[in-house]
Amino acid sequence: MAIVDVVKYDGRPDVFAWKFPNPELGTWTQVIVNESQEAVLYKGGQALDFFGPGRHTLDTANIPILNSLIRLPFGGRSPFAVEVWFVNKVNTLDVKWGTPTPIQLQDPKYNVFVPLRAFGQFGIRISDSRMFLRKLVGTLTTFKSNDIIKYFRGAYLAKVKDDLSGYLVKKKISVLEINAYINEISGSLKDSILPVFSDFGIELVNFYVNDISVPEDDTAVIKLKDALAKRAEMDIIGYSYTQERSFDTLEGAATNQGAGAAPVMGAGLGLGMGFGLGDNIGGAFSEMGKNITMNQNKECPHCRKQIGSEYSFCPFCGKDTNATATGNHVNCTKCGATNNSGLKFCGQCGNSLIKTCPKCSKEVNNKQKFCPHCGNSLVKKCSSCGSELDDSLKFCPECGTKVEGDNDA
Repeated sequence: MAIVDVVKYDGRPDVFAWKFPNPELGTWTQVIVNESQEAVLYKGGQALDFFGPGRHTLDTANIPILNSLIRLPFGGRSPFAVEVWFVNKVNTLDVKWGTPTPIQLQDPKYNVFVPLRAFGQFGIRISDSRMFLRKLVGTLTTFKSNDIIKYFRGAYLAKVKDDLSGYLVKKKISVLEINAYINEISGSLKDSILPVFSDFGIELVNFYVNDISVPEDDTAVIKLKDALAKRAEMDIIGYSYTQERSFDTLEGAATNQGAGAAPVMGAGLGLGMGFGLGDNIGGAFSEMGKNITMNQNKECPHCRKQIGSEYSFCPFCGKDTNATATGNHVNCTKCGATNNSGLKFCGQCGNSLIKTCPKCSKEVNNKQKFCPHCGNSLVKKCSSCGSELDDSLKFCPECGTKVEGDNDA
């Protein structure tokens, strides 16, 4: 049976943990630990001792736990079975990460779903060798940086997705502008992912997002970029989408051979649509353009709401906007001018249009015959013939008597 004299590891830096292949050691075996390493002795799955950088001899002076565990007579060169792990504790800063498939996120600025990819790298360092070997390495003989990516991919991708979507919503920035905030996002992701690695004895040194991009061939991305390009063009030229639609309407009319004065309009459009449109086309085109109205409003004659000029029926009250409102006006008692109902003062003389009870002075409705507050009669009557009179009348239509003030009876 061979008894090993020297135990050491001078392997690649991307190896985080490596187990010495020969478990048969002997007393006085030399364990050489490099500056960036830590050696751990295991027996039956139990960590017996830790060795820092330097040369260590296996004897009763530095492995008393092993001596008591297997009762070795250390007076001679005695063989014994033990596992020696070398843990690389150097900072590894080039662990690559990326989203294997695009993440579907809703753009908070334009409210469209856009696929998003993210790439970067992070740096780690083994901070607790015992926890790292016990929780992560297990029965493996080697643990490399690729294993870190494999084991933690699901954890950090979930954090990346949640943090990116949360950051976009909180800051209300578009996915097309997100690269301007990469440094802030990197710091936020590091704080979020740090506890995941700490539970396995790994210190997350840094976490970088190198690039956040959207697939150029995605339909939603193409439409969004086209719309933004169109808006930029409008801003540069100096017209709005509504004006462009009016230009399209005029151009369509110009190409319609059945339309009146089509040659004149076609000539005007050919001179330069959208560039000094009103000044260059001429009087004939100007007159034709007046027939096309965009974004003009009118007032509903019934409910007085502002509505689009194209509506034939009011979207608020449902009544015909082309019909004259009946029974929906109030005559001023001072000048007799007709005012729309709902107004508080006459538009001609400024007199108050609010009807009040002559007895209690409380506000009452024009259709009420008795005051709901004091019960007083609100009907105006002729002092001569007793006929009921409208508030706007100055003479009784039955007997011709002049009306003087309100009748409290």
